[in-house]
Amino acid sequence: MAEANKPWYRELNRYHWLVLCVCTAGWLFDCLDQQLFNLARKPAVAELKELSPSDPDVDRYGGWATSLLLIGWATGGIFFGIMGDRWGRVKTMVCTILAYSLFTGLTYFAVGLWDFLLYRFLAGLGVGGQFAVGVALVAESLPNHVRPQALGALQAFSAVGNVGAGLISLWLNKLAAVGTIDSAWRLMFAIGILPALLVVIVIRHLREPEAWTKAVAERRAGTKKAGSLGELFGDPRWRKRVIVGMILASAGVIGLWAIGVFSNDLTQSVFRKRYEAEAREQGEAKADLQFVAMLVAAPQEVEAVQAKIRYTHLLGSDPKDADARSLYAAAVALHAREMPVAADAVLDLLDKAAPNGKEWKAQSADDRGRRGKLLTAAAADGGSFDEHVDRIVARTKRIGGEVGYWAAITLILFNLGAFVGMYSFSLVTARIGRRATFLLAFLAAMGSTIVAFLFMSTPRDLFWMVPLMGCCQLSVFGGYAIYFPELFPTRLRSTGTSFCYNIARYAAAAGPAVMTSMAALLFSGWEEPLRPAGVTMCACFLVGIIVLLFAPETKGKPLPE
Repeated sequence: MAEANKPWYRELNRYHWLVLCVCTAGWLFDCLDQQLFNLARKPAVAELKELSPSDPDVDRYGGWATSLLLIGWATGGIFFGIMGDRWGRVKTMVCTILAYSLFTGLTYFAVGLWDFLLYRFLAGLGVGGQFAVGVALVAESLPNHVRPQALGALQAFSAVGNVGAGLISLWLNKLAAVGTIDSAWRLMFAIGILPALLVVIVIRHLREPEAWTKAVAERRAGTKKAGSLGELFGDPRWRKRVIVGMILASAGVIGLWAIGVFSNDLTQSVFRKRYEAEAREQGEAKADLQFVAMLVAAPQEVEAVQAKIRYTHLLGSDPKDADARSLYAAAVALHAREMPVAADAVLDLLDKAAPNGKEWKAQSADDRGRRGKLLTAAAADGGSFDEHVDRIVARTKRIGGEVGYWAAITLILFNLGAFVGMYSFSLVTARIGRRATFLLAFLAAMGSTIVAFLFMSTPRDLFWMVPLMGCCQLSVFGGYAIYFPELFPTRLRSTGTSFCYNIARYAAAAGPAVMTSMAALLFSGWEEPLRPAGVTMCACFLVGIIVLLFAPETKGKPLPE
């Protein structure tokens, strides 16, 4: 019998600690793989498709990649969840770790968008299977009275894997910003192969839990069947629980993958604006106009420039910016021919045609005079063609590296908050129960997300809005690790947990595409359409609150058999 007020972790023997640490490491590295993808997705797609990082097509293709990862995640999760009940927890864990590690490493060699998407789907198969077998192994191997705290700790330490991904990105993007390496995203995926080494420990030291071996003996005797979908959905008791679990998980998984991961894009937008504004203040705008003047004199160079700088900064992010380039060139040419009124009229058209022309909008006679001086300077000799190209390439790399640095900081802050949120769930639920804690967590997730997407506008906001959102959004995931294994008997535990967690991923697979499509179509008139799209998607948290009305309370009850 446990001593009164004795910390839960003092109840564990050496083998308990081994199981908890190995399963935690497996899930930690699984999450590291996921976050490396989230950080590398945008630069990878931009490079493979030869697009500007701010081009809307990058977000669109990135949404496809995320959706395919989630589909692979869900498919692998269900398959390996069933196999976890049939083959055993340990054997299945080996397969999942090898799958997500090896295919993440292979992504380093991607040569186009389609093989990149294929590798992400295949890596997703392993990513999805790890959670169910890991929590089942911990739930069955450790004493019942420490189960909620141990599973809460397992889930909380997934945030350490996410932070690790952020630190890796931080380091590699700094190297890219100073030109030490050419492609940070490829090296990020190459590092993702290292968790495969964990397989050696799993094979050599872990054994199947006694509850599972007993279930196997009963299956061989013909009394009960392990991993049976027929029993899971045919028995009214388990059917109700798996449906409730699937909807409950869908609310959190959609919230994270269709809203939470795009907080990184939101942060990148804030910092990209800042660095581009600084570039303009340092005279980059004048230098850009000088370059346009050279293109007017040598229009045959335009295609070469487009190929070399990959439609970056100069051409902008909006499809209309190709017209903006022509309007700049026309304005420079007209001004050079002493036709300032016509040049000014062209610039007025530019103000309406493309976002990158907004800084030239004339509000007064002084502004018009300033524009005229810039155009005059642009028509003059402002350096050689190659010097301008090199300057633009260097600026693009520098801004991309700095933005990537802050994207990594965003991930680290988000997951520091997530660690607090997930572990806090285990403490709160021990007092007030599973349903009440889920209710508080969903309300907090919705409120913090709305605040961040509506009001994050300065770099300072990053340091409190992002960790708050991470704490609230990920707190529900701490609940999933505790609650789902408590819903099903040993012979169905891995299968039931995997169905709850992975059918949610099928639902979430459409989330990124819905989010980005909503931003591109429904809110296209907004300056930053990602913001209202994110707020609208918060309705998913309400679904989680509603399904709690049908969820059984499991606090203080033994695992069902």
